[in-house]
Amino acid sequence: MADPSSYRPKPGEIPDSPGVYRFRDEHRRVIYVGKAKSLRQRLANYFQDLSGLHPRTRSMVTTAASVEWTVVSTEVEALQLEYSWIKEYDPRFNVKYRDDKSYPYLAVTMNEEFPRVQVMRGHKKKGVRYFGPYAHAWAIRDTVDLLLRVFPVRTCSAGVFKNAARTGRPCLLGYIGKCSAPCVDRISAEDHRELAEEFSDFMAGRTGTYLRRLEKQMTQAAEEMEYERAARLRDDIGALKKAMEKNAVVLADATDADLIAVAEDELEAAVQIFHVRGGRVRGQRGWVTDKVEEITTGALVEHALQQLYGEETGDAVPREVLVPALPDPVEPVQQWLTERRGSGVSLRIPQRGDKKALMETVERNAQQALVLHKTKRASDLTTRSRALEEITDALGLDSAPLRIECYDISHLQGDDVVASMVVFEDGLARKSEYRRFQIKGRVGDTQIWHGQGQDDVRSMHEVITRRFRRYLAEKERTGEWTDGGDPGAEGPSGGLAEPPASTLTEDDGRPKRFAYPPQLVVVDGGAPQVAAARRALDELGIDDIAVCGLAKRLEEVWLPGEDDPVVLPRTSEGLYLLQRVRDEAHRFAITYQRTKRGKRFRSSPLDDVPGLGETRKQALLKHFGSLKKLRSATIDQICEVPGIGRKTAETIVAALARAAPAAPAVNTATGEIMDDTEEPGDTTGSPGEPVSTGAPDERRGQER
Repeated sequence: MADPSSYRPKPGEIPDSPGVYRFRDEHRRVIYVGKAKSLRQRLANYFQDLSGLHPRTRSMVTTAASVEWTVVSTEVEALQLEYSWIKEYDPRFNVKYRDDKSYPYLAVTMNEEFPRVQVMRGHKKKGVRYFGPYAHAWAIRDTVDLLLRVFPVRTCSAGVFKNAARTGRPCLLGYIGKCSAPCVDRISAEDHRELAEEFSDFMAGRTGTYLRRLEKQMTQAAEEMEYERAARLRDDIGALKKAMEKNAVVLADATDADLIAVAEDELEAAVQIFHVRGGRVRGQRGWVTDKVEEITTGALVEHALQQLYGEETGDAVPREVLVPALPDPVEPVQQWLTERRGSGVSLRIPQRGDKKALMETVERNAQQALVLHKTKRASDLTTRSRALEEITDALGLDSAPLRIECYDISHLQGDDVVASMVVFEDGLARKSEYRRFQIKGRVGDTQIWHGQGQDDVRSMHEVITRRFRRYLAEKERTGEWTDGGDPGAEGPSGGLAEPPASTLTEDDGRPKRFAYPPQLVVVDGGAPQVAAARRALDELGIDDIAVCGLAKRLEEVWLPGEDDPVVLPRTSEGLYLLQRVRDEAHRFAITYQRTKRGKRFRSSPLDDVPGLGETRKQALLKHFGSLKKLRSATIDQICEVPGIGRKTAETIVAALARAAPAAPAVNTATGEIMDDTEEPGDTTGSPGEPVSTGAPDERRGQER
């Protein structure tokens, strides 16, 4: 590990001007390329105290052994040079998008004497017009098959073309009218090129003019009683419309635009691009990348633009590029795109209308691509084995952690505090072993703290203690359940996780929950949560279970008693597995917390009335209008409600008298007191819908 101060440039050496810089390692390999409006200010950020750097940046500067830079005159030149160097050197610490597949294009080889329509992959060639990319090659062939009826352009290979010219006999497509057969001089080279131009114009979206021309010719042929020609033109129009239906109109103003969406997490990002030409989606592609550097969404978009348009010119760069976030600064990127197109390019975020709706569709595709990528990665046996080996080495374990349990605490401003336990065996989720806990501030009959408020550390100590006390009890009794079960733990469906001994025998075949110990306990949090978990295990006398924590902000792995975290490489499969375990625990905990919160918001004093079902509760609230008015009603007035007898009415009055009136609801966003005719549990407006006393977005933002 190199000390950045050993290669730090002397004060005054770095110019205060735009440029591109390269970090090299001890073997002179370029490991990072960046650009800056001011080289002096940007490079100074890399040579501050290492503790103040982001872990990814810290890893880069300690791997590097030297830094060099090149001064340019404008930020646009810096952008172009950065792209060229990233492509040339392939630096390990730069974001590099990788195609999740080799996308096929529909290509028209206008650089040949007799242009050919074909499917092409790989690098684009000069003089060839490309359309797409398409998701599947068969989609291109279906489209071409429809269009060849109207535009009989050559589709054969060079060998077939030469053989037909030598023998004087065209191929099958020439005989059935789907090729104009330039190989046997049925059409001149000039006319065939014009046919290829018309094909290209139609594919580029200029469809309306050509269809109107065919319809006019069909009408004219019918008027002249050339019915066979009119029928052929009618069939041609039908074939073109069928080809157009394969790409539905998404933007009504015949817009040419590319839409770029990004889905990301702490480790990876997926980019999806929709190519819209003439208002129709003409192509789609996607990339996935490891986030090996500290990077914003705007910077991810900038890298995607570089890869997408770095080698494109002219119409290949559309007039409009819609993105989820703008690069910072946006002006050099927009100017660079304008130069590559040769005319103005608008780079912006869609705000409303059809373009925003289409952007949401692209974003959903990006999310699905990221999920699919993670699923494929997680299901690979070799990858899982490597992940467990990396965790074993990084944490210094004696053997691979074949069973990993992860715990997370969830609450909303200190209310409804719950915990989750998820289990991964051999790198795969074992959902039947998931458990949920209500945090009550006690273990068994012993009150250890008041279980309210945002105290994740004590909550973590409690849940670890309760889980492993049950494990010790099961171990001591050789797998038999005890009667003094912990009522706070629930199974994945919300029921009690620990039934009485009479319901769990070896004959019924049900698994003995909490009977199996993990090799590794992972907690969602940093050093305090890890210390609490380790202390709970030590108090129980358990010393053969490893503990670690994964801090979400920086993805650092904390070990008990260590002052510094373990920083796994960003491309580490071990880190990816720990992150997936932690995220699953968080998802499971917050789902349970929201369920409990919803039940609490829907609770009502009427719930305590014996024999009063949901139908009669709704009838009461509908009759009186609100719970407050029902509270002030007399027994005789309540008896007027259909289905409510005098005894039930007396019970309702007693129940409402015992329940204290709720405090007035306050909108926390505005400070306004809500309508005092409603109380929690009053569901006359929307039966079964939770009532919240505050701005929904604000409450959601404070949920953990």
